[in-house]
Amino acid sequence: MSNTQGNATVQPQAGSSSKPLRAFASLLSYIFHPVFMPAVMALVLFMLARDTAFAGIHEKTFLMWLAMICLNTIGFSLLTVALMKGLGFIKSIYMTESRDRIMPLLAIMIFYFWTNHVLSNTEGVPLILHTLTLGSFWGIVAIFMVNIFYKVSMHTTAAGAMLGIMLILLFTSPVNMVLPFFIALFIAGLIGSARMILGAHKAPEIWLGYALGLAVQVGAYIYLK
Repeated sequence: MSNTQGNATVQPQAGSSSKPLRAFASLLSYIFHPVFMPAVMALVLFMLARDTAFAGIHEKTFLMWLAMICLNTIGFSLLTVALMKGLGFIKSIYMTESRDRIMPLLAIMIFYFWTNHVLSNTEGVPLILHTLTLGSFWGIVAIFMVNIFYKVSMHTTAAGAMLGIMLILLFTSPVNMVLPFFIALFIAGLIGSARMILGAHKAPEIWLGYALGLAVQVGAYIYLK
């Protein structure tokens, strides 16, 4: 069955949604794309825990860390996918098929590993930031392994990781983080709903993504703690 035919089997479910709703879902999918989430969450953590976990960390120092995270998780990752598409190794930059994800994920895995390795060997990096980068690396590994047998939503895996790191902050921060956690929960719900509206994934793929993301971040914290 061709990819067009494969999409057609999913489209009736998504086709019932109005065009404005689908446009909004597409916008959310771009804004909260998995490639941006590690860098965005690093910035969010710094803003939320500036006087606690990041106490004593100069803003310029953090911006250097953030620049390195952006370069590896966004810059190199996007460049890799673009090159693989240009060279014909993958059919689409959207990697809708499981087999299209194999080579990009292997390359991106290296970038995430290097990001975590550098920060783990950098003096003064807070535990919460190290947890984020290690959990993000484990998340890519988990997606790659699961993808061999079953397609999983990378969007909701990133959303689950966001929930995981916010859950850790909720229980470890001396500052009340209930509101930020529920905002993250709301955003995670929007992300999953957007993927369903667009017909990009079935419900089990969505929920599996949430579970994987949450598990790797909590697991990373337990491992480092």
